[in-house]
Order: sequence, then C-alpha cells, then structure tokens
Amino acid sequence: MTLGALGLLGLVFLSAVGLTRWLCSPSSKLALLDRPTTRSLHTLPVSRTGGLAIFGGVVVGLLFGLALKGSQYSIWSDFTVASGAAGLWILGIVLVIGVVSFWDDRTGLSPWLRFGIHAVTAAVAVWGTGFTIKTVQIPLVGTLSLGWMGVPVTILCLMWMTNLYNFMDGMDGFAGGMTVFGYSFLGYVTWRGGNLSIAFLCFLIAAATSGFLYYNMPPARIFMGDVGSVSLGFLTGAFALWGIQERLFDFWVPVLIFSPFIVDATVTLFRRLLQGEKVWQAHRKHYYQRLVLAGWGHRKTVWAEYVLMLACGMAAVMYGQVGEFWRLTILLGWMVTFIVLTWGVSCVERQGRGLRAEA
Repeated sequence: MTLGALGLLGLVFLSAVGLTRWLCSPSSKLALLDRPTTRSLHTLPVSRTGGLAIFGGVVVGLLFGLALKGSQYSIWSDFTVASGAAGLWILGIVLVIGVVSFWDDRTGLSPWLRFGIHAVTAAVAVWGTGFTIKTVQIPLVGTLSLGWMGVPVTILCLMWMTNLYNFMDGMDGFAGGMTVFGYSFLGYVTWRGGNLSIAFLCFLIAAATSGFLYYNMPPARIFMGDVGSVSLGFLTGAFALWGIQERLFDFWVPVLIFSPFIVDATVTLFRRLLQGEKVWQAHRKHYYQRLVLAGWGHRKTVWAEYVLMLACGMAAVMYGQVGEFWRLTILLGWMVTFIVLTWGVSCVERQGRGLRAEA
C-alpha cells in the first residue's frame, strides 16, 4: 500500500471523527434520538445517525482520491473506485438503501415494507451485477453445485446479511468493531487476491468506522442507526459475492470473517422460530445481549467479542493459504468452538442467576 493511500485513510478517519462528534450533539439538524425499547440495552436516549458519519468519511476519501488523480500523490495507479459496472451497481443500490434506512430512522417504517425493499434491492443487485453463488466448496468432500437454486440462494444470502447486521447492532461498540475487523480482513484477502477496487473500498469503510467507533465505545454517545447498519450489511454481502465471483476466495472466507455476527443472528433466529416466537418483534435473546444482561456489561462483552472477531479473521486468512485437510480442520474447529461458546453463555447466565439469588 502506497504512502498516498495511507495518508488518505488517515484523512478518512479524521473526517469521520469530526462528523461523528458533530452528530453526537443534540443541536445537530441531523441528530435523531434512539429512545430505549424492549430490545434495547441502553437506558437513555442516544443519537442514532452515526452511519452518516461513516459514509461521509468514505465520500471524503473517494473525492480526495479523485482530486489527487494524476498528481505525485495519486493512489489511482494502484486503486480504482469500482471495477466496471458491478461496482457502480453496488454503489448505486447502497445509496438507495441508505436513503430508505435514514427515512426509517426518522419516521419508522413497517417491518414488512423494509423487508420488501431489501428483497427488491437484493434481487436488483444480483440481476445487475450477475453475482451468483453457483457452487460451494467443501474441503476434502467435493463441490456442491446449486444449479438453478443459485440465484434465489444468492438473493436470500444478500437479504440476510443486510438484515442481520441491523439485528446485531444492539450493543455499544459491537457493530462498529465488527465493521473495522471484518472490512480490514476482507480488504486484506481481496488485496492479496489482486482486486484493488474491493480492497480500497473495504479499507475506506474500516477507516471511517474507526473514526465513528471513537464515540461509539461503551458508554456510547452515538449509534450508527439503520442508515449505517443496514447499508453496511448490504455492502458486506455484496463485497463477499464480488470476491467469490472473481475467485479471490471461496464461500467460507467471508463467512469465517463475519461469523461472530452470522452465527449469533442465525442461531438466535432459528431458536426463536422453534420456540414459536414472532421473529419480527423486538427481543433481547441474541448471545451478546444475554451476556450483557447476565452481568458482564457492555465493556467486558464487547472486548470478548473483539477477541473472537480477531481470531475469526485470522482463521479466514489462514484458510486461504492452506491445503484441503487444514481447511476442513479450520471449519470443523470453528464449528466446535461456536458450540462451546454458546454453551458458555448459558453457563454465564446460570452463574449470574445464582449470584442474584444469593444476594
């Protein structure tokens, strides 16, 4: 990475810090307060437009990158904003999602309307980019061909990533941390694979989110809101599909990188379905929420999650550099690890209930 690129990432970080600080102020015209609900872990109203600071920082990076094009400080010999039509489709759709999500933050849209919009945008993204999960490689076993199911499976995966990021944005520093770790690792593996367009966009998002995270750490002064979490969720899925389409990595690499979110959200959804709950209603049954409520609190829980995110990202990088046997070992190892971790959360809850009973 060139010195010009590092300088630009530093500028993006500082821009996001300044924008986030401005949005923290109740006097800001764009400040919207997130008032506690039955799903919330916070008890006081907090601004929820931090996503604007993240994408504002990214826009600053893109504009300065364009302004420096052709100069001795240009990074454009190494990076481009988007590789052809696919990148333009992704950037255009995320702009639509961002506007709708900001409107949702302001006025509140019905869950079914939001779900419908996410379904349409996911379908348009798959149609416009041509990205499709056609096969899934299973180390030492073989290749699972999806055939005609490839398109609907791809749309469902993109919709799920769009929504699960929003579901997991419920603890100080959590979604911001996943974005910094996740996009840094995703940027690294795409950079190693030779696609500098995806890598540059990932690094811009990670740098901007780092600036936002300065004010989002426990106790948070601002949340990213739907405009941040929903948009980042869509981009996560889109960049993962882009990398798979370009054969930079296989299906399991982005799954490993973002597994702290994917596993928690997916397992929690199926648990609630099996228990006959209305899954569209607010709740506090995600594993990270259960740890906070069991007595760990925001700070201890988020730092434990950061360790998990770092380990998952390193495993994903290793996965791309080893043979079939070790790839299968990594996948099975993390499957067992997550089973143990979910059991551990239950143990923490039982211990917490025992301490409260003694008190």
